[in-house]
Amino acid sequence: TLWDAAMAGDRELLERLRWAGVQAVLGEAAVRQTLAESPIGRPDAIVAGGKAAASMAKAAVNTFGADLPCLVLTKYGHAAGAGLPPGVDVIESAHPVPDTQSLLAGKRLLQTVASMAEGSHLLLLVSGGASALVEVPEEGWTLEMLAAENARLLAAGLDIHMMNRRRSEFSQIKGGRLLAAFRGAQVTTFAISDVEGDALGVIGSGIGAAPPNPGFQHDARIVASNAIARAAVARAAEAEGLAVLRSDEVLYADIGDAAGRIAATLDGTPGLSIFGGEPTTVLPDSPGEGGRNQALALTLAERIAGREGVMALVAGTDGSDGPTTAAGGIVDGQTWGVDARQSLARADSGTYLATRGELFVSGPTGTNVMDVQIVLLVE
Repeated sequence: TLWDAAMAGDRELLERLRWAGVQAVLGEAAVRQTLAESPIGRPDAIVAGGKAAASMAKAAVNTFGADLPCLVLTKYGHAAGAGLPPGVDVIESAHPVPDTQSLLAGKRLLQTVASMAEGSHLLLLVSGGASALVEVPEEGWTLEMLAAENARLLAAGLDIHMMNRRRSEFSQIKGGRLLAAFRGAQVTTFAISDVEGDALGVIGSGIGAAPPNPGFQHDARIVASNAIARAAVARAAEAEGLAVLRSDEVLYADIGDAAGRIAATLDGTPGLSIFGGEPTTVLPDSPGEGGRNQALALTLAERIAGREGVMALVAGTDGSDGPTTAAGGIVDGQTWGVDARQSLARADSGTYLATRGELFVSGPTGTNVMDVQIVLLVE
């Protein structure tokens, strides 16, 4: 039908705009551009941790040479396709709940940093996800305890600042403690921000932050952020002839509040609204399939139910949403149906969206700057 054709065209448009935003903050491009605009001295080693670690490391290795020691610690499946040279040491582990590989990655990370010689220079590349991907627990903390506590924090609806503050309490490497083991002369930290306020002490639970009174020179830079991604979406939208109505990084509330905030802006004015942030949700016991973006997409679908000419793409910029392989969902006024409320209550929004063909799946992107929500309202 004409309606289906119009909706298909709008979906393709939203996917193009989202990709424009992601491209602007890809790890490889962000690191390459930063090194070109503000060169640093050749480091003695490169260490990259987080969901964007492989992409970030590729730019650094291409700049400084494949002969440099390089350690990449990332999520399962996120190093494949990055084009890293054979000499790069890669350890993949679990996210958002740590596993045995996370402990192996943490041990290697701490050993690498602590073993660097006096006078040495470390290039540390940090992106979101490192909190679970690398860990050295305090004495007395078992993997089972770590996993249970992380699962509890994830289910409690806490924001990332509160979660990472708690995570630092039982870690030997978070909150600046990793670099306390560094005995060299200089650390350069490049970080892709996935936190509100772009606080280095919160990104990756602060593995790239310096300890108090460091005995080395520390140069830290934010190389990509949600604001940069949203600006790229806006430029791409304007190039498509769309009016950009707003671009706000405000979605840090519970998904119900976040959906209400988005819906309240749909006052009938045609154009594109862009939102950023990382909303929270409280999970029930034994949750179903889905993540916060899929839950927010379905919650928003209720707010726009029955409306024509409204479509929203809600997705994580890293290409994943919680423990799922989807990045989020694409919903419109026809999405909300009879089983939707029960699906939300069971935290099973992914299953509901999948049955309707409204999951958004992109695969790992090579970056992580929180979530982007793009809402199109046509006449």
